Amino acid sequence: MIELCELLKNWPCTAKGGDFRALVSGVTDHSAEVIPGSVFVARKGRSASGLDHIQEALHNGAVAIVTDISRPPGIPQGVTSISVPDAADFLAYACSAFYGHPSRELTVFAVTGTNGKTTTTRFIGQLLKAGGIRSAVIGTLGVWIDGRKAPLQTPPMTTLPPAHLHRVLRYCADEGVTHIAMEASSLGLSGKRLDHCSIDYGIFLNIGTDHHAEHGGEEAYLSAKGRLSELAGKIILNADDASVLSITRGTRPVMTFGERPGGDTHLRISDDGKGDWMLAAGKAHTVIAAPVEGRHNRLNAAAAFASLMAAGFGLADFRRNASCLSLPEGRMQESEGAGIRVFVDYAHTPDALEAVLGALSSLCTGRLITVFGCGGDRDREKRPKMGSVAGEYSDSVWVTSDNPRSEEPTQIISDIMEGLAGTSAIVRTETDRERAIRGAIYEAEAGDFVLIAGKGHEEIQISKSSSRPFSDYRTALRFLGERAADGDTRVQSADRFWYDGSGME
Repeated sequence: MIELCELLKNWPCTAKGGDFRALVSGVTDHSAEVIPGSVFVARKGRSASGLDHIQEALHNGAVAIVTDISRPPGIPQGVTSISVPDAADFLAYACSAFYGHPSRELTVFAVTGTNGKTTTTRFIGQLLKAGGIRSAVIGTLGVWIDGRKAPLQTPPMTTLPPAHLHRVLRYCADEGVTHIAMEASSLGLSGKRLDHCSIDYGIFLNIGTDHHAEHGGEEAYLSAKGRLSELAGKIILNADDASVLSITRGTRPVMTFGERPGGDTHLRISDDGKGDWMLAAGKAHTVIAAPVEGRHNRLNAAAAFASLMAAGFGLADFRRNASCLSLPEGRMQESEGAGIRVFVDYAHTPDALEAVLGALSSLCTGRLITVFGCGGDRDREKRPKMGSVAGEYSDSVWVTSDNPRSEEPTQIISDIMEGLAGTSAIVRTETDRERAIRGAIYEAEAGDFVLIAGKGHEEIQISKSSSRPFSDYRTALRFLGERAADGDTRVQSADRFWYDGSGME
């Protein structure tokens, strides 16, 4: 708890009415989250305005209403009306202040990039744990402390809103966590969710095609990504990505990483031709057994290594602890049955899909069959690009629905098919994702690979105004069980446990 006057201290604002010494029980910009004693920040969002929810906030017991408009609506007597220059900026500050600025007690790594944020933050967390450091990973898959899911309710967002972020950071600090690795999405950065969060290290992975429409164009998307260099004390860059270098121009990285040689503050990673990784930094070098497959995952590991080198780790630490690295749920998640290997991956951009298909094509001795779609109400320009990538690498492609949202699945599929024209792949369309997965698995023969791309770890499918439970991985397990040879209806997952075809516990 904190007094309202303490929350407003040193912040430019105009306040009137109510009790300035009222005890504040929380700060939020969601009226449904208001409890008696809350400060409600009526900021303007991408699709709605908090001004329209002031009455609900008052009904739920708000003691103060914050706006950034010149003439705020009338506020009842007994409730403080506060006017600030920027409501989103104030929200980020006030949430941090309410929880005692917990990020200042922690070492924070924030990772941005079109692809690889979840994997890289997970790698950082795993390496910290292996080094005896209590750490937490915050992002798309929730909150994890030392590899275990934390008992916290958070919204399903890549970058948490300030009210939830600082609550989680306070919980982590109180639990003895000292280091945080979290995902910094373009929408989170542009929405100022990470403002007033003390970020020690900002890591830039790559820039590809995603979320352009939601930002209003590519330039705004790049600008949003670039904000991390302003928020972080030190930055770590992918020296091989021209777009990363462009959006961070004018800043001096403490470390870089990539596949090409560099100086003393550059970590070079490469394949030694025998399946192992070669690491070199300045005159130091080492070889480690590759714990995960795929060039893209090798670069994600390089980002994690370079970030930890900036924090004082060395190549000897990575050689000793790299075997702990494993991919998160929904990232190259494998199951096998009837001689068929099935991979579920979150790849939902052209670059990510190409990276995964490139990795699988180098391993596959049979046919490569791909199942994928594209999300509705999102960047249409990437759809034919993803179709072209799938057609280039795959022997067979099943084009289906992802999360159609308000769009017609047939229109999304039509957009994807433009990119598949002229490719040599056998192409089938099926709007029902479950049927498409079944079709791909039943088409496959022993020695073939099936990639189910786009949704990864997601447990629901969103269509029109509703959603239904749906897991690519569980669906694949079920159909693999049906296909299992010689009457054996079991299927072996990559975790080496056996499951029957009815699903998983």
